[in-house]
Amino acid sequence: MNILEIIPYRVSNYKKDEIVAMEDHVCDSLGIILQGKVEIQKIFPSGQVTTINNFDKGSIFGEAPVFSGNHKYPATVTATEYTEIMYIKETDIISLLKLNNRILSNFLFLLSNRIMMLSQRITNLSQDTIRKKIATFLLNEYKKQNSTLLTFSYTRKEMAELLNIPRPSLSRELSNMKRDNIIDFNKNIIKILKIDLLEEALFE
Repeated sequence: MNILEIIPYRVSNYKKDEIVAMEDHVCDSLGIILQGKVEIQKIFPSGQVTTINNFDKGSIFGEAPVFSGNHKYPATVTATEYTEIMYIKETDIISLLKLNNRILSNFLFLLSNRIMMLSQRITNLSQDTIRKKIATFLLNEYKKQNSTLLTFSYTRKEMAELLNIPRPSLSRELSNMKRDNIIDFNKNIIKILKIDLLEEALFE
C-alpha cells in the first residue's frame, strides 16, 4: 500500500537559514523532512537563543502541537541547509493511523522517544554546574550509543546551545575534564575514559 496515493499532502522547499515555522504560529500539519536539516530553537525576549533539537532527513516535527488543544508551534523551526518538507494535515494523519497498525505503532514509538528525550533534557538543564550538565549529557549519549566512543553530528556551538551554556564555557570545561582524565576528544568525537569519574561528577 502506497500511503501517498491514499492521503493528500504538500511539499515545500526552503533555502538555508529560511524560517520554516515561527513560534506561536498555527500548526495544523505534521512535517516530514524529505531532504536537508532543520534546527528547533527557543528565542527569548532578551534575544537569547536555545537550541532544542536538530532534525535531518526522515525526521518529523510538529507532532505535539498538531494533536494538542493549542495548535501552535512551541518553538521556531529554521532550515540549516536546502530542505524539502512534506506536510500532512491532522485529519489525514488520523485517517492514515486508522488504516495501518504498523504506522500507528511506529508513530507511538516516536512520540514515546520524544517524551523521553525531553525528560532527559529537562534533567540536564536542571543541573547547577557546567560539569554536571556535560556529565549528564555524556552519560545519556553513552546509553543511547551503547559505546564509550561518542560520535556527534553537530558542532560545539550547537552542543553548547543544547546544554544552554556559553560555547567558551563548554570548551573550557571539556578541556578541564580531559585534564582530569575523565574524557578525551577530537573534533566531533568524545571518548569516555573513566565512566566512574563521569558519574561521580554528578554528585560534586
